[in-house]
Amino acid sequence: MGQQKKILISQAQTAVSSTTYAPLVEKTGAQIDFVPFFYNEPLSSREFRSQRINIADYTAIVFSSRTVIDAFFKLAEELRVKIPETMKYFCSTERVALYLQKHIVYRKRKIFFGTSTPDSLIASIGPRHTGEKFLIATSGSLNTDITRAFEKTNMDATAAMFVKPVSADIKSVDLHSYDALVLYTSSDVVSLYENFPDFEQGNLQLITFGRSVVKALEEKGLNVALSAPSPEIPSVVKAVEMFINK
Repeated sequence: MGQQKKILISQAQTAVSSTTYAPLVEKTGAQIDFVPFFYNEPLSSREFRSQRINIADYTAIVFSSRTVIDAFFKLAEELRVKIPETMKYFCSTERVALYLQKHIVYRKRKIFFGTSTPDSLIASIGPRHTGEKFLIATSGSLNTDITRAFEKTNMDATAAMFVKPVSADIKSVDLHSYDALVLYTSSDVVSLYENFPDFEQGNLQLITFGRSVVKALEEKGLNVALSAPSPEIPSVVKAVEMFINK
């Protein structure tokens, strides 16, 4: 099969990611390492208030991660905002939706979810809920794929940040000892340049997930080898597999 490929994934290793990549590692003999490029930190109540957002003004909340869910309910408690039982929750995936059980009585709430794409999330709203006032809870940036999807509709939606990314110290990582680097968000790119201000791509191939990170890389003059999701490359795992086998 040729030389063993080395892939660096810019996320923490979890039980899920280990299980997901295990068959690929076994099949190809590739080395896949996990190094988180940043960690998420909830905004303080003071930082959140600077956005001039009143949670009580909204009738529906949009979530795309479990970290943001935790930050949302923490801030609501700190700000003494009582979340009404009539609040509707729209989540990017069923897994994110099920995480709401940590904070609310799941079966008594109106919860809807997509299948990981912004379009599927919009579809979960359907004509029945377009009249809601949506608060899009974001992490790191207001300009996300989900925010842009809402902007294409006529729905009343506002994005607010609940979590801020803090770059991790990855200066000891030899990036160019890898064949490919997998990046998921623009925060990964920020961390990359905070740790390596003079970074040059060289032969390092970049694999990405989502349009926002592609845009951030292109602004830095970097080239993307493979990008998910797309009809041909539905997931990062598929992108990594294609890279290894090409």
